[in-house]
Amino acid sequence: MGKNLYVGNLSYAVTDAELNEIFSQFGKVDSARVITDRDTGRSKGFGFVEMADDAEAQAAIDGMNGKEDHGRTLTVNEAKPREPRGPRPHGGMGYNR
Repeated sequence: MGKNLYVGNLSYAVTDAELNEIFSQFGKVDSARVITDRDTGRSKGFGFVEMADDAEAQAAIDGMNGKEDHGRTLTVNEAKPREPRGPRPHGGMGYNR
């Protein structure tokens, strides 16, 4: 089925293409995405890599978790499903009073 991997503690300079290249040594990468701030476009220092093959994804976790890239020690593990978000409050100080 494939796995979605969380990659944390990325250098802010890493691009989607570089993330893809780093993980492609372990197998076929379906997608690699560095998460950026919506307002500034600057990297948030983490990303996600989707790999089609479970064994290749596990090899990537084993091979990259704790390894150094761009002077930073990476955290790599299987991504947890995204939690559903509740409604966001509107307004300021007087909300729900």
